[in-house]
Amino acid sequence: MDFYDLVKHRESVRDYDPARTIDGVVLNRILNAGRLAPSASNRQPWTFLLVSSPEKLAEIRPCYRQPWFQNAPHVLIIVGDKSRSWVRSYDGYNSIETDLAIVMDHIILAAEYENVGTCWIEAYDPTMLSEAISLKENEVVYSITPLGYQNKGYKKLANKQRKPLEDILKII
Repeated sequence: MDFYDLVKHRESVRDYDPARTIDGVVLNRILNAGRLAPSASNRQPWTFLLVSSPEKLAEIRPCYRQPWFQNAPHVLIIVGDKSRSWVRSYDGYNSIETDLAIVMDHIILAAEYENVGTCWIEAYDPTMLSEAISLKENEVVYSITPLGYQNKGYKKLANKQRKPLEDILKII
């Protein structure tokens, strides 16, 4: 698939077949795309938590109560360690959010390439999720995404609404 077509056609999926797990080889390719993401000063301050066991899924699913989320056979949690990320000396800016956003974007695009659905989620209950995964003091959950195949008959909406490039581009 052409990269620009992949970007154009990727969309958030809110429909998962709980019976269709993703093969380990495919999961590894997707996660490896995240591993290869750049980070400030190459610190790689991340950990990927792939939740696939029914027991652990039952613990984390209440953090986001949308019905379609409850059906995902896998949930990926991107965790960053603020003590390992790069900090700009001028003003103390910590690169953790930038680094982890790049990781998640790589993973989501790789999943699209593999025909695996994702949905970047930020509206989860952070306290509930942090307790379920036993976060350490310097760790923060940056984002989560379900990973899974859609139910039979699922059709993408194909209605991306984006501003035209000329409305957002300024050449200076």
